[in-house]
Amino acid sequence: MQDYQNILNNIKRYVDLDERDEREFTGLLRTTRVKKRQFIVQPNFVCHHQTYVKKGALRSYFISDAGMEHTIQFAVEDWFISDFNSYVNQEPASLFVEALEDCIVHQISYEDTEQLCASNHKFERFFRLVAQKSFAYSQRRVLSNLNNTAQERYLEFLKLYPNIVQRVPQYMLASYLGMTAEFLSKIRKRVAQES
Repeated sequence: MQDYQNILNNIKRYVDLDERDEREFTGLLRTTRVKKRQFIVQPNFVCHHQTYVKKGALRSYFISDAGMEHTIQFAVEDWFISDFNSYVNQEPASLFVEALEDCIVHQISYEDTEQLCASNHKFERFFRLVAQKSFAYSQRRVLSNLNNTAQERYLEFLKLYPNIVQRVPQYMLASYLGMTAEFLSKIRKRVAQES
């Protein structure tokens, strides 16, 4: 059970688990090592797993028709990542999910998640609450992109996720924040001068 303590602690923030629940859940997990630059999801293939990051960093992104990369999500230790539209609807993915560092991840399949949620209401509650939080975060991000200046978006991200800013390349962070790497560089210089 020690190998799974982090993910179990994550779940226990939302629901109480007994030893039987823990064994039932961890018996469905597949632990995988993912090398830096390796993809765990690619467009046009159905995403069959939710991925929990035990160690490392990943990002999801898509490439526009104009050839531009647009980062959708970063995930570091204790976060989940996937192409959730593909996963939930079991249809071809539109996103890439790529390892930014060598990673260790736990994965659970769509079929196992559905069976687990049907048989154990604790896990149905957990996955529902996580989905609701994820939707709420996505909504806040859309509102921030519509309402805040580029510098405000950067400062908000820096305040919430200082460890991610240090771990991801500037062009990826710029892509996530909806600006060019050059513009983000100017913002960072301005912020450093004002400090």
